[in-house]
Amino acid sequence: MSAESPEIRTARRRYVTVCALFWLPPGLTMAPLVLLFTERGMALAAIAGFYAAHSLTVAALELPTGGLSDVLGRRPVLAVAGGLNAIALLIHALGTTVWALTLGMALMGTARALASGPAEAWYVDIVQASAGPDADLRTGLARGSSATSAALAAGLLLGGALPWLLGRGPDLGARLAEATSRAVLPLSVPVLLGAAVEIVFACYVLTALREPPRPPATARSVLRGIPGAALDGVRLGGRDALVRRILLSAAAAGSALAAIELLMPGRAVTLTGASESGAMLFAVLAFGGFVCAGVGSHLAPFTARVTGSGARAVLAGLGTSATGLALLGVTATFSHPLATGFVVVGFGLVYLGFGVAGPNENDLLHQRVSSTGRATALSVQSLAQQSVGALTGVAVGAMSPGPLPWLLTAAMLLAGTLLWLREPDRPAVTTAARSATQSVP
Repeated sequence: MSAESPEIRTARRRYVTVCALFWLPPGLTMAPLVLLFTERGMALAAIAGFYAAHSLTVAALELPTGGLSDVLGRRPVLAVAGGLNAIALLIHALGTTVWALTLGMALMGTARALASGPAEAWYVDIVQASAGPDADLRTGLARGSSATSAALAAGLLLGGALPWLLGRGPDLGARLAEATSRAVLPLSVPVLLGAAVEIVFACYVLTALREPPRPPATARSVLRGIPGAALDGVRLGGRDALVRRILLSAAAAGSALAAIELLMPGRAVTLTGASESGAMLFAVLAFGGFVCAGVGSHLAPFTARVTGSGARAVLAGLGTSATGLALLGVTATFSHPLATGFVVVGFGLVYLGFGVAGPNENDLLHQRVSSTGRATALSVQSLAQQSVGALTGVAVGAMSPGPLPWLLTAAMLLAGTLLWLREPDRPAVTTAARSATQSVP
């Protein structure tokens, strides 16, 4: 095996750094954000509306922004995403009105759509330009996924600990609120820290992510190129069986994740008998889930080697997740103290399996798409996961609590797993893919 070039090692390190910097702020805000909104006097219905604004914005902009990255470039789109996220987090930290917080969620949704794919597309572009279309992508994708999970886990702990620490001892939190006329609350501090990290992210992207030169872009050329790139991304799933399999698997994973997000908090409260202790259990489970996802991502290349191919590694990963989800379903009515152990094991298996499957799926996806449509393909994959997840959330919310919603989503995930029983055909290297192998300055 030939040694990796310094350029590939540098690209991998920068990609991992970008993943960590981008996902640390969502981890920081995961624990305090809903509580901060509540502290500002927002009703639960209003908070649900904020998150609906975020989801609808992401869904509406996912494909157009993927096309924007393919037309305009990865670096400027990622930098704008970081800037919008910083503004959104500042609004969330300081805002006190419904319209302001709704605007913040819409800006955050826009940033999420903009950032869905460009960093990974940049990394694949650089590696294939340096080593050709058959270059190893799985290792870098796995490390980026592990960095994402680690950033979310670290952010979750830090975001939950900072407000608690500010309330200890001399009660710095109360002094901070008083000094700022309650513009900054203890719960605001992790959100403000997240905004600062987003600024660092944008600066790092602008200075570290070099790209091959692109034709000068005008507003007219950008607007004309986006619809075509988006349509190409949609058509790709229709004409390529492997891409279609990846999209269907992403949809099944979205269904499983939506069920976990909706059902797991209530399940935790049932196990502990109180909302406070249930929230603590759920936070611990979420942290453990991110750790398991990171471990799974780290093991993704090893799993592909052991099983013999990336497709078989996806089969093993999704099968592990489906097993964990089924375990959560069959124990949904258990109230024995041992039930907590089943929940922990099932929850860990779900995220471990997704960690294994994700980098291997994306490695296969990048073998099928060229640089000119790479970010769009990733956006289509994200759209499939989010849209089916949203529909699943509505369906699960209408069901009675118990094993049925868990088992139905486990069946959907199993169906997505079974798609990988047959080994896919080896992709042919297209002219477009070969064009991506030009050297990067």
